[in-house]
Amino acid sequence: MNQYAAMNRMELQAEYDRLQEAYRAFQARGLKLDMSRGRPGADQLDISTDILDVKEYIAPNGFDCRNYGMPHGVHELAEIFAQMMEVPVDTVVLGGASSLNMMFDKVADAMVHGVGGGAPWLLQGGIKFLCPAPGYDRHFAICEYFNIEMITIPMTESGPDMDMVERLVSADEKIKGIWCVPKYSNPQGITYSDETVRRFATLKPAAKDFRIFWDNAYCVHHISDTPDRLLPLYDECLKNGTEDMVIMYASTSKITLPGAGVAAMATSPKNQAWDRKRTGTQRVCPDKMNMMRHLAYLKDFDGLMAKMADHARLLRPKFDALCTKLEAEFGGSGLLHWHRPNGGYFVSVDTLPGCAKRVVELCAQGGVKLTGAGATYPYKKDPQDTNIRLAPTGIGMPELTEATELFCICVKLASAERVLAE
Repeated sequence: MNQYAAMNRMELQAEYDRLQEAYRAFQARGLKLDMSRGRPGADQLDISTDILDVKEYIAPNGFDCRNYGMPHGVHELAEIFAQMMEVPVDTVVLGGASSLNMMFDKVADAMVHGVGGGAPWLLQGGIKFLCPAPGYDRHFAICEYFNIEMITIPMTESGPDMDMVERLVSADEKIKGIWCVPKYSNPQGITYSDETVRRFATLKPAAKDFRIFWDNAYCVHHISDTPDRLLPLYDECLKNGTEDMVIMYASTSKITLPGAGVAAMATSPKNQAWDRKRTGTQRVCPDKMNMMRHLAYLKDFDGLMAKMADHARLLRPKFDALCTKLEAEFGGSGLLHWHRPNGGYFVSVDTLPGCAKRVVELCAQGGVKLTGAGATYPYKKDPQDTNIRLAPTGIGMPELTEATELFCICVKLASAERVLAE
């Protein structure tokens, strides 16, 4: 039982009146704070602003990157990505600034031209994707754009419900893919267990053109001195002869500068051949100048991890402050549940059923913009209306303190309203 349900009506009404007074005091402050997306803060952007001064354009092999050529990009940068993603370097395909762009292109290509010699998904009709939820709203948006049916897969403490995943993919050849953020998942901050990774590697899908979209966006984004460890999926797939089933993604978007980073895909030779049919037509050569800028700036994987340590020093106090406040306000109350992550960019919270939308609405009216309730589910439909994604990274500590105080008041207000109505 939550603490409000244990109160009598008079006690709860008094609590509600007190909360309303505190809420109106916040409204009078005229706050305009945005916690809706996982943006790096200005102090994080300052870490890498010097990359804009780098003017290196001669590749290690002597090639002048100002010119056409080198269609597969700068190999030495691919080596850094290989260490970052824990894959063989010959699996790495360098892209532009956005890994989401690479994922979108891959789905678009499958819709029009099929996968690995299979029929185009458009011609097959009724295509479906499995969507672990709470999950990443931009993955779901890709499915909506292409009119791909989404099937919600519940998330557990060890990753997606693999019993459900295995049952569905083995029975339905219309299921062509699954979205995964396997390390410090968006939004819960969960890292898939070794067993979950091994079960992904041994899936037996009915569809021969089924692919795992393994978006390892936060693979090096630790905020704890005891970071999570993710079992390398590609190694497990190689053991089982299923390497064609997985396509992995990462980028430097939250390592250097978002919108001016480098993205990469890692996948099997067969999938690479499929990809190069498109890229060979789509572009003459990639942005080698930006690749060289990153290589000269980061130098190697150790240089990349040194930058990540700088980010962690800035982010850790924000996550500590947020989670400490949540514990102080809601620990043992039954009004709010959350997972304290060891990395990534979010803290995912669950309210009492039926309260998430009201909390987001109250926060907005109080001057703090949050990600819309329901955004972490396919079609923006959270069946219990409980999940809210908090993004503490993009604002300063004083603003975060204010925003968190308001959020706590709003959770209590929405919870009291719910219990009073019952």
